[in-house]
Amino acid sequence: MRWIAILAVAATLAACGGGDDGTSEQPVGGRDPELVAEGKELFEGTCAACHGVDLMGTETGPPFLDPVYAPGHHPDSAFYTAVEFGVQPHHWDFGPMPPQPLERDEVTAVIAYVRSEQAKAGIEPPEDHESTHE
Repeated sequence: MRWIAILAVAATLAACGGGDDGTSEQPVGGRDPELVAEGKELFEGTCAACHGVDLMGTETGPPFLDPVYAPGHHPDSAFYTAVEFGVQPHHWDFGPMPPQPLERDEVTAVIAYVRSEQAKAGIEPPEDHESTHE
């Protein structure tokens, strides 16, 4: 039971940028058109039901086109952690997000898509962040 609490705390901290799984705070592949296209397809099949086809959220999940999900507050590592372990709500009044059935490289593609859509919406990483491809 104690390890479940430890995992929950770790997932929450990582979701707000407090954890580091080796991906650091660097945006991933946000401009590679093939990766973005793959991420869009995966997002639509796995994430859109809760986070909205337009990334504006639904009644069951928050919007990714909100500054709270900007790379400076929710780094890419937060997305990896949330998909792998699920996450308890801490910014919104939605229920907990369960783990999702995506492989790490698929999450990388989803992040690329989300970050590219955020950039189109004017939600950019801080100037000191560099884009990396995994």
